[in-house]
Amino acid sequence: MASEDIAQLADALAKTHVGDGELSYKGLGLKLDDAESVEELVREIEQYPGLRALRLEGNTVGVAAARAIARALESKDLLQRCYWSDMFTGRLRSEIPTALRSLGTALMSAGARLTELDLSDNAFGPDGVKGIEQLLRSPSCHNLQELKLNNCGMGIGGGKILAEALIEGHRQSSEHGAPLKLRVFAAGRNRLENEGARALAKAFQLMGSLEEVHMPQNGINHAGVMALASAMRHNPELRVLNFNDNTFTKRGTLAMAQALRHLRNVQVINFGDCLVRSEGAIALAAVLGEGLPILKELNLSFGEITEAAALVVARAVMDKPDMEKVDLNGNSLGEEGCEALREALENLDKGAMLASLSDDEGEPDDEEEEEGDDDDDDDDASEDGENGITRDDSLAKPQTPAEITSFLSCPSAERLLQLGEMRTSLQQQVDASDPHNAADVLLKIGALYSEEPETRTAVLETIDAVLKKLLSGSSFQAYCFLSSLLVMMGLLKGEGRVKKVSLVPGTVELWSPSAVLVRG
Repeated sequence: MASEDIAQLADALAKTHVGDGELSYKGLGLKLDDAESVEELVREIEQYPGLRALRLEGNTVGVAAARAIARALESKDLLQRCYWSDMFTGRLRSEIPTALRSLGTALMSAGARLTELDLSDNAFGPDGVKGIEQLLRSPSCHNLQELKLNNCGMGIGGGKILAEALIEGHRQSSEHGAPLKLRVFAAGRNRLENEGARALAKAFQLMGSLEEVHMPQNGINHAGVMALASAMRHNPELRVLNFNDNTFTKRGTLAMAQALRHLRNVQVINFGDCLVRSEGAIALAAVLGEGLPILKELNLSFGEITEAAALVVARAVMDKPDMEKVDLNGNSLGEEGCEALREALENLDKGAMLASLSDDEGEPDDEEEEEGDDDDDDDDASEDGENGITRDDSLAKPQTPAEITSFLSCPSAERLLQLGEMRTSLQQQVDASDPHNAADVLLKIGALYSEEPETRTAVLETIDAVLKKLLSGSSFQAYCFLSSLLVMMGLLKGEGRVKKVSLVPGTVELWSPSAVLVRG
């Protein structure tokens, strides 16, 4: 090692922060290639009594240097926090697993009990996860509370390996009477996709201890989101949910909304750039109106949300005492919609909580309204089974009378009147667990309304019977029913090609579960 390199290292080490049990070499830009290059660093580690935290981020560590550091760590049984992000810049990808394995083995040999491990920004791929696999399974990580692996390029394979390691760690720690209780999990920008998300969801559900989950930009669509949503509902202490820049669409958003009904401690929701769309936004608004009492931040930006749905969301958050920020930027409100949203919040002295709307996409044109997104219809049966949602097609449905079938296929006032007492059978055609079909039946009947006394009575009595059937059902999904109604009426953009129902001229008043009035 050249004398000038030694001098440079000595100068850098002079800037090392020492105190509170922490030894920090953060951001020194050291190029540590071999054992000689880390002699001073190793000496400081060895001579530091009661070492509890080691910061190596912002340097670049080679295999030989990592082995030398590992030897120094073999006696550090009190070490709890390892901040090792951005630690392999310029290194061959094949080197990183070996270096990580050396460091992990040292921690296990020392009998350290980690509470925090940050390996973000190391781009080590699936092989890098193999390098920490044994560490994560070992007693050294049975007390782990925070695990951060942002921007590591884990991919699907790495996500599966990570999930299996966490599950095994939980199993082993549970056998010793103190199960793994991870509080913070961060793995943004890792290309986990659906398979990786599903694998991790199993680990999350098993632990049930998460308080923060950060998984932005992972290429996860509705299938993976549904699995994650199912896991989130089993983590009652959740405070922060960040799934920014994944693709929820309708099914994913509805699953997340359902999960949020089981959570009372959520303070931050970041579903920005997740394509939640208007139907999903209304579903979330329903949950906001009924729960989430300490919510502080809500990000639904860049989600193709239209004016009507944005106003429903705004109304739902107005009464949240701790609410600080609502981000609806980059949606499809249009100039008038943006102004209406600002005015609605300002009228209640809540204007300060609304984030900028400078990137609004404008109102969708008619072609955009008709464009479908069929992602949600793919492989319904297989994906539902994997997420614990099953459909029992073996149960025979009651046979529908021919007159009822004829009426529903081509509804008219004349046919409704001809049904006579058989009109009561129409309520049997709606299922509280199928809000889309219920909305379709209700609108077919409602569209026949007229001021002719006999027709008016028949329509109102039939609608009353149908609504009573729906509202009495324990599985009735009010927010889904409402969004389906609004889509069929042409007031919201749906995700498929939906023929708009012809409505009787006049004012329609619909009350959402969050008590928001929508007029069309």
